[in-house]
Amino acid sequence: MWFAKVVQSFPDLCSVAVLRSTNGVMAILCSVILYDLIRFLRPGIGEKKAMVYAMVMALYPLHWFFTFLYYTDVASLAAVLAMHLACLKRHYWVSAMLGALAILFRQTNVVWMMFVAADGAMNYIEDFNRRDGVQKDQRPFVEESDALTNKRSGTGTSTMRRRRIKGSSKDASLSNSETDNNATYQTQGAKEAHTVSPHLAQMLYFGLASAAALAPVHFTLKQAGKLCQWLMKTRILGLLQILVALTIGLMIVHFFSIAHPYLLADNRHYPFYVWRKVIQAHWSMRYLLVPVYVYSWFSIIIILARTQKRFWVLLFIAATAMVLIPAPLIEFRYFTIPFYLMLLHSRVSDNLSWLVMGILYIFVNIFTMAVFLFRPFHWDHEPGTQRFIW
Repeated sequence: MWFAKVVQSFPDLCSVAVLRSTNGVMAILCSVILYDLIRFLRPGIGEKKAMVYAMVMALYPLHWFFTFLYYTDVASLAAVLAMHLACLKRHYWVSAMLGALAILFRQTNVVWMMFVAADGAMNYIEDFNRRDGVQKDQRPFVEESDALTNKRSGTGTSTMRRRRIKGSSKDASLSNSETDNNATYQTQGAKEAHTVSPHLAQMLYFGLASAAALAPVHFTLKQAGKLCQWLMKTRILGLLQILVALTIGLMIVHFFSIAHPYLLADNRHYPFYVWRKVIQAHWSMRYLLVPVYVYSWFSIIIILARTQKRFWVLLFIAATAMVLIPAPLIEFRYFTIPFYLMLLHSRVSDNLSWLVMGILYIFVNIFTMAVFLFRPFHWDHEPGTQRFIW
């Protein structure tokens, strides 16, 4: 009789409200995992500060918005972060099982599973060498000013010096709510619309979008001054790297920018308006944005280089490229996982920057939620109510 009552309650358990609430539970779990990651990666940080940082991260607009919809993004992020945390704590079997779970949410999470496995292998080798008394001097690119960050505490970060990289950039892809199920590139409903494409411009978009989401860190006079100092130190080499990055950026924009039919036709998504009002405002606009893309990527790399080794940084860029470049659509929510990994390992410690980011996130969330709830509209060619979403 008890089993019969449970079976009878299945329709209620599968109601829209209950199904959407699962992401609310996953969002809470994700916040706890973020807190644990912050404490593990930064052992010198206090509990209160770690809690504040985790709260600000939880307010990240792309993550916050999809907490209230029945999408795979929140659960996918929680699984990937849990996998990463378990690997950092050397619980490799647990990490492997969580990685398998992450792939069930989204197939491209196999890339992040490989990323975590490579990072775990690097940490394992360092632990082995440390036990054998072998000390290897690995000096990444930029001088480290924070003494606490010299303690890798699970990620194996050593002192850091200078770092170089040619500017690459990333972006996300756009797919409407009907076509995105558990897959990113190929969904069950419209596989022909999600074929793999050499969309190199995705990297440019990701760099700018991620730097903009951390504007108090990247787009400041202080950070611009640090980039100038790096350029003065490296002189000819730094100038050559910038010229190469600009050249590559211009070539990517010219030859590898994809305007997917969904991007051009689906006016429910914000990338539709970014593409029309910004990138396509004038034929020269997409080329004029290249220096901004390059600056964003150089800023991201220099900040990561203060706390991470060269191999980790290159591994992160490669993993992000493998996830984003094959995607023909531009959708900001595909940036979420690499954004969180980048932010966690950047170890931003300026309290004012965190405060400003938190305030900005709150205002963006209020705006997007208000537009979603109170500005519905209708299509002439399709019945039903349409709403604006990321």
